Amino acid sequence: MIFITVGTHEQPFDRLLRCIDKIIEEGYISEEIICQKGFTEYEPKNYASQKLMPYVEIQKNIADARIVVTHGGPASFIAPLSIGKIPIVVPRKKEYNEHVNNHQVDFCREVELRNRNIIVAENDEEILDAIINYDSIISKLNVENYSNNKKFVGDLVKEIESLF
Repeated sequence: MIFITVGTHEQPFDRLLRCIDKIIEEGYISEEIICQKGFTEYEPKNYASQKLMPYVEIQKNIADARIVVTHGGPASFIAPLSIGKIPIVVPRKKEYNEHVNNHQVDFCREVELRNRNIIVAENDEEILDAIINYDSIISKLNVENYSNNKKFVGDLVKEIESLF
């Protein structure tokens, strides 16, 4: 299953949902797709979608999904990372009236460069490539589960152990 979430930002994200419909129509995806479409006006033709989902349902869909596709909001792509999944992140763009500026593009590119634990796909071709080649792409990325809390606790334990 592929789970798509575009968060709850008030501007629509038709571009991503149309792209997924096109990929299905062209025969590249045959598995089930579940989509949380937020305030996107476009109604997908080839997969299930709903405007909003309870948090518990989103977490279950993320856990059950083979691939998670999300917009560039940090909370949306940190959720799959927190359980060891590498998401495909499609940043919203100002030029398509998906956001007020391109901060998602800038932020996602920086996360991809620094951590190597997300796949940034900015256009239809990159989205298609990321989905088709997902397994080979993630095999080259950092699948370590990043957690500053874990690091802090680990460092604290080492420090305490060194005192005794």
